[in-house]
Amino acid sequence: MFATTNQDTAAQLMEAVGLTGAQVSTRLQSLVNVDARYLKDLKINVSNSLAAATLSKKEAYLIGLAVAVNEKNSILQDSFEKLAIQEGANEKEVAEVISCTSLMNANNVYYRFRHFVNKEFYTATPAGIRMSIMANPVTGKEFFELLSLVISALNGCEMCVTSHEEAVVKHGTEPQRVLEAVRLGAVLRSLIVLL
Repeated sequence: MFATTNQDTAAQLMEAVGLTGAQVSTRLQSLVNVDARYLKDLKINVSNSLAAATLSKKEAYLIGLAVAVNEKNSILQDSFEKLAIQEGANEKEVAEVISCTSLMNANNVYYRFRHFVNKEFYTATPAGIRMSIMANPVTGKEFFELLSLVISALNGCEMCVTSHEEAVVKHGTEPQRVLEAVRLGAVLRSLIVLL
């Protein structure tokens, strides 16, 4: 009995992220095989996060793309790229999301190091990391900062999270939008653990 109900839930979960008909991973199948209440929770969390009131579908799917790139999940990356394009994203926006994720990975490591060590030499010396894509992003400054915030939160860089949150707020972003974007990143990361 559980397998049928849980199989349906797993299929709905996969469908929510554009993986209709995809093979269920061994980790996800282990939840399908038992009465895993978490499977239903995860489906609800993913569906609700992707449908957040403050994010358009295109924005939610671009954030999903960034999370998939950050977590090195090529199947989900391909899926979110297709979903974002269906919602009006263009190739430049997709490329910028991928570039932003790459840049944040460099910045998150560098600024986390500076924060952890907290020595004058390291904090006073210019980073020397080129970031010209931040000047005039094709996705818009507010969304680029929001995306940077989500990736920085996933990567655990306190300095970057604080900086990008302040920048997003200066662009007039409401706290609810910030919260929903970060929650989407967190929930998608929890899904990737099972994929």
